[in-house]
Amino acid sequence: MSFVKTFRDKLIVLKKYVEGTKMKKRIGLLYGGKSAEHEVSLSTARAVTGALNFEEYEVYPIFITSEGEWRRGDRLEKPVSTIEELQFGDNTTILENNITDFLIDEHGKSVQFDVIFPLLHGTNGEDGTVQGLLEVLNLPYVGNGVLASSAGMDKVVMKQLFEIAGLPQVPYTYFIRSEWKNEQQAIIERCEERLTWPMFVKPANLGSSVGISKATSRDELKKAIEVALQYDRKIVVEQGIIAREIELAVLGNDYPEVSVPGEIKPVTEFYDYDSKYTDGSTALIIPAELPEETESSLKDLAKRAFKAIDGSGLVRADFFVTADHSVYINEVNTLPGFTPVSMYPLLWQHTNVSYPELINRLITLAIERFEEKQQLHYKKD
Repeated sequence: MSFVKTFRDKLIVLKKYVEGTKMKKRIGLLYGGKSAEHEVSLSTARAVTGALNFEEYEVYPIFITSEGEWRRGDRLEKPVSTIEELQFGDNTTILENNITDFLIDEHGKSVQFDVIFPLLHGTNGEDGTVQGLLEVLNLPYVGNGVLASSAGMDKVVMKQLFEIAGLPQVPYTYFIRSEWKNEQQAIIERCEERLTWPMFVKPANLGSSVGISKATSRDELKKAIEVALQYDRKIVVEQGIIAREIELAVLGNDYPEVSVPGEIKPVTEFYDYDSKYTDGSTALIIPAELPEETESSLKDLAKRAFKAIDGSGLVRADFFVTADHSVYINEVNTLPGFTPVSMYPLLWQHTNVSYPELINRLITLAIERFEEKQQLHYKKD
């Protein structure tokens, strides 16, 4: 009996060890990037390491420099305290020949990731390019797919999809660099015909309010367009309106959930890059004080916007609400920031979803979506 009991006890210990090992998911944090939002990505990555449970996840950092160089660091054993740690030191492998070398360990063996967590804001990260790479590599990844990411990044395509879905928007027009070069007068006249002052000028493919300017005259409009053209070849000019800026967080795949609404109250004229990330001058009011009917309408529109771009994982939906409670969708952000002052995690925190739980749910949603895709047939029977 003693032998049987001892053997059984050993089996129980072994089983617990194996189950514990299997439960620990291997996560690849992909951050940095060749983008104007490189620094934002680093801040987001630092915050995410602070939210991950290192007893539950094996965390591997994959850093893309601002020049586009890929680097793989050693496995993280704890959250990082500074952005400098995320850029590594000597403990890094520079992936010069093949960016997919992050899937190979130092012994030349394949590394099996349970999920990749892209934290790349802006161009070459949030626009579907990296998502396409991960699709080709057949890797699960957090967040939106290729279509939703690219549509969510390109404000013109996004607006066109919203229009098809019947979502209310402010008037806008758009053009590309070559048209501005050859038809400046015609473009200015078109802006004045379709819109009234003030106008907001934006690069079509960028986020975090980079390159956005407010124009109240022709001269300011020309200057704003020249600024925006530094960041993109396609420019959007939108009608400025007097309205409250309300944001909601969407979480899910086929059946998304929506958070309580939050209100942005910038001290500056509009919610620019500095007020979002550096100077802390913007007040975030959560939950926003809204009539029940308006809040219900916002939540419905947020879900419709999520589905209009075929969203998955996460989206932050941004709206304008006027004094008479008219609602207009401004845009969706398919990879909202996770910095300590970011609205997306704060909205879920006030909807009783903690930051660590939010991370866990995003990872679970990514794996669920991946497993569903594996059921598709790619060969004709």
